[in-house]
Amino acid sequence: MSYKSEKKLFTEFPPASPEQWEELIRKDLKGADYEKKLIWKTLEGIPIRPFYTSGDLKELDHLKSLPGEYPFVRGKKTLSGDWLVRQDIHVNDVASANSKAIDALMNGAGSIGFVLDESMNYTQNEVTLLLKDICLASAEINFCTSNPPPGLPGFLINENTSRGGTLSQLHGSIEYDPLGILMTTGNYPGSDEKKAFDLAVALLNNSDRLPNFSVLNVNASVFHNAGGSAVQELAFAMASAAGYLERLTEAGISASAASEKIRFTFGAGSNYFMEIAKLRAARYLWTRMLEAWDVDSRSAGKMFIHSVTSGWNKTVYDPYVNMLRSTTEAMSAVLGGADSLSVDRFDKTFKKEGTPFSERIARNTQLVLKEEAYFDKVVDPAAGSYYIESLTGSLIEESWRLFLETDEAGGIQEAFKKGLIQDKLEETAGKRDHFISGRRDILLGTNQYPDPLERVTGNIDPIAAWPERVTAENPLARPLNLYRGAQAFEQMRVKTERFAGGPPKVFLLPLGNHAMRKARASFSAGFFGCAGFEIIDNAGFDDPALGVSAALESKASIVVVCSSDEEYPQIVPFVAGKLQGKAVTVVAGYPKDSLQELRDAGVKHFIHIRSNVLETLREFQNELGIL
Repeated sequence: MSYKSEKKLFTEFPPASPEQWEELIRKDLKGADYEKKLIWKTLEGIPIRPFYTSGDLKELDHLKSLPGEYPFVRGKKTLSGDWLVRQDIHVNDVASANSKAIDALMNGAGSIGFVLDESMNYTQNEVTLLLKDICLASAEINFCTSNPPPGLPGFLINENTSRGGTLSQLHGSIEYDPLGILMTTGNYPGSDEKKAFDLAVALLNNSDRLPNFSVLNVNASVFHNAGGSAVQELAFAMASAAGYLERLTEAGISASAASEKIRFTFGAGSNYFMEIAKLRAARYLWTRMLEAWDVDSRSAGKMFIHSVTSGWNKTVYDPYVNMLRSTTEAMSAVLGGADSLSVDRFDKTFKKEGTPFSERIARNTQLVLKEEAYFDKVVDPAAGSYYIESLTGSLIEESWRLFLETDEAGGIQEAFKKGLIQDKLEETAGKRDHFISGRRDILLGTNQYPDPLERVTGNIDPIAAWPERVTAENPLARPLNLYRGAQAFEQMRVKTERFAGGPPKVFLLPLGNHAMRKARASFSAGFFGCAGFEIIDNAGFDDPALGVSAALESKASIVVVCSSDEEYPQIVPFVAGKLQGKAVTVVAGYPKDSLQELRDAGVKHFIHIRSNVLETLREFQNELGIL
């Protein structure tokens, strides 16, 4: 008997056109506004529809290539999706930094980023000691500094040739970024524009014998960590690269030679699919940029992308959640085709130096993605996704538009000096701050589901914690405001915790309807927990008088009445009258039908899902004398 069937798989599911899907969706909406209900805009202003089909790809011109082919949207890798696991090491002492680098390489890292001490004048001897016992043919070596010695490429050449190695074996970079220094400090390195770019020219000329070693870095992660969007990060990265090409070609270096010595660093944020699309779009934009400079981008357009996990969304409170954030960010980066990746340790927000545990976890995050999740086995797994391909196209279009706008303003340097870059980033950052303060965007453990027992220890100041801000002595313009989205909540909570006499108490007073009072008590506990108040919870009361008595006995500064909207007119006036002058009465919810009645009874405070949590909690702090 033959079980072979001539019937094709899934023929029982006839294809549906986009129009049919739309018709079905509108039917299910039952007259509700389609645009308001199902289409939302990203921070970048890109509208996201409820579904995508193959028809959405017809107008996209970046789909006609394979991995390794121009315009490199799908990356330059052809055999695997492998990437370099990088660990950055601060060089406070050359010998100990060398020892730490060897340990990292022995435990899975394939790339080292030496963050050099800016006050040191490194010589051949220091570089030799720093690289002692490190196989230069099997490890990528990077130097992160705003003041690299011009002879650093020569030191590397001498070290490698003294070991009998070939110059093509040296892989890595000197991450010199004078434009990045301008934007983060307000002035060029050493406050001297000419010397800053003369150094860039010298580094490039001194590294011309190193085919796999770059000496300039476009650090676009600073735009991300200033609260910028993916579109802004891409556009300003391209504008910075154009700025370097312009200065180097003016110095007599060909655009082709200059482009080969530039690498890019992008931040990896928490918007999973957006971050995948961002790196794919970056490679397309780079080829388009090179074409504008008459560079053969089919051979020179293989962009090197280093990615680093976001600092903007990391928190001081509940810091172990930072591990989860970094994991999804690392996934986005490698799926987007990053060539190397740094996963920051989870305690970087409040510790200048990591612990062996935090550094191992950061490194092993990537090793798990490789060795257990096999993320390195497939090249560009996002290819063909209607949604991600459409998103990639939208990012290309919007970023190129902003790049041209920056170019018309005189280029990245002039736009920055005029304050245009700062204004655009601060506008976007303001939106992100608003989303966090209203809990539209969630930072777990900070603005939602805080641990009420957690306390910041020592002298940690969330504002002074990472990222460190350094302003030049003679700034040409205001520097970018690098910060973390959680800082405002953290600063508020620290003030509560360190209030004289300890954190004020919030007494939850559940009354009436059991389902509603439980739900609203849970909401209220999370609401006030964000500011570090001591929460006094209980099962509830059937008699309001007993509840008020318990609240007064607890010596709580705030009492939150938790019940149903229908019961509030009977309950709240009694409670407010008994607590008047002894505690602040708060109603959990926003009972529209009885608002005026409750206000007439002396209630001024209502907390609900549409409250601006940060502003509301600050009002309570002010009323209690904390601010």
